[in-house]
Amino acid sequence: MKLLLIRHPKPDVIEGTCYGRTDVPPEQADLAGLLERLRRRWRSGAHPPPRAVYSSPLQRCATVAGALAGDVWPHPTFDERIAEMHFGHWEGRLWAELPREEIAAWRADIAHHVPPGGESLSQMAQRAHAFAQELTARHPEDPDCEIVLMTHVGIIQTLPRMLLGEPLRGFAGNPIDYGSITRLVLRDGRFERDGTNMTP
Repeated sequence: MKLLLIRHPKPDVIEGTCYGRTDVPPEQADLAGLLERLRRRWRSGAHPPPRAVYSSPLQRCATVAGALAGDVWPHPTFDERIAEMHFGHWEGRLWAELPREEIAAWRADIAHHVPPGGESLSQMAQRAHAFAQELTARHPEDPDCEIVLMTHVGIIQTLPRMLLGEPLRGFAGNPIDYGSITRLVLRDGRFERDGTNMTP
C-alpha cells in the first residue's frame, strides 16, 4: 500500500497568521494550480486511481478532495483526526502578536506543551496515528494500492514519524510545500519513506 499525504493549497489568509484549526479557504490561484497538477498525475495513466481518499474536513483540504471526486479519484471520507493542530486561543491571531512567554513555553517543549485552549503536538500526532492504524486494517496490504490523505503540514510532519517509530523532536526540519506529496509505502507490515515534498 502506498500512502500519499498531500498538503492543501496555500490558504487565503494574512501572512503570519496562526490559522491551525481555523477554517480558512484556499487561495484560488493556488487551488486551481494544484487541481490541474493532480488531474494530470492520475489522467496520465502512470498511476492507478486511488483506492480511497480521506480528507481533513477543513475547507482548504475538503475543496480539493471534493473537486476531484468522481473525476480522478473516489468520493472522499472526511475525518477530524487528520485536521491540523488546534492552537486554541492563538487561532486567527498573528504569530508576532502572541504573548512571548506563551510562545517561549511552547518552543521549550514543542512536542508536549499545550497552547492555551488548544492541543499539543503529540496529541495531534496520536490522533493521526490512531487514524492510520485503522486505515491499514481497513485496506489490506497491496503494493499497487494508493490511499490519499488530503491534509495539513502538522500531520505530514508528524504522522510519518509516528508510523516509523521516530521521535517527534526535529519534526519541522524538512519543509513541506503547499500542494506537495509525501509518500509512504507499507512493505511487510512496516512503513517506509518513499519520497517527500514531491510535486504532483
